[in-house]
Amino acid sequence: MDTPLPPLAAWQAPPDLLGVFTDIDDTLTTQGAITADALAALAALRAAGLHVVPITGRPVGWSERFAATWPVDAVVAENGAVALRPVPAEISSEIGLQRLPSKGPQLLKIYQQDAATRAANFAAMQAVLERIERQVPGARRAEDSPGRETDIAIDHSEFTHLPQAAIAACVALMQEAGMTATVSSIHINGWFGAHNKWEGARWIVRELFGRELAAESARWVYVGDSSNDQVMFAHFPHSVGVANIAPFLPGLAHRPRYLTAGARGAGFAELAAHILTGHPGG
Repeated sequence: MDTPLPPLAAWQAPPDLLGVFTDIDDTLTTQGAITADALAALAALRAAGLHVVPITGRPVGWSERFAATWPVDAVVAENGAVALRPVPAEISSEIGLQRLPSKGPQLLKIYQQDAATRAANFAAMQAVLERIERQVPGARRAEDSPGRETDIAIDHSEFTHLPQAAIAACVALMQEAGMTATVSSIHINGWFGAHNKWEGARWIVRELFGRELAAESARWVYVGDSSNDQVMFAHFPHSVGVANIAPFLPGLAHRPRYLTAGARGAGFAELAAHILTGHPGG
């Protein structure tokens, strides 16, 4: 039997904490939408002078409204391949950014791969996606697929349900094609390239702050909810799982260090409150 994770109350945030990296689905959101307490928690962390960066397997198109309206430094999407940075109006006009349909700030979209690589990978990934849909009974591309630029996703728990054997078959077909494959709480994601959530986090810290995350990972905390967060749990000395990670724990090679009592958005709000209790800006 796996040793139970210590409760969040047993964790002491470092006094020189710089910020929070967080998953989105089933970590910030509950039934697909961010809860009022989780949104308030994001704002409270930022007001205390901490950085906040959601990092997700969701597509960049799906992420635009969050990057434009949530109080965050950036949103890293598609498991680290692409990011959206809110840009002040005076800067965005200088670099020619177009305003999104929302009333929020302009967003700068940046990529880890160049345009030619993205185009070649996109064509290859569509072929893999079509093969999975032909060969794995019940497998269907995620409904957010039109917003994806650098990966593909199969829905296993958002609007449909795939048994474990079918999930494993999807992962195997992606890996057979030379893709990286991960399983989140709702999707099976696959992509070409060496990026992942950890490499995406390192990249965005360099882009935003000109620093190296690997040298200061002990000054950040990561919070997540499923198996595709393992790479982050492995690299962050301070890591937290929201309560709904429990079903995934037996299969995790790298587990979070602590566990919230609350699930999903309530668990994130619990983490923020715990951090701010001892933070100088809280």
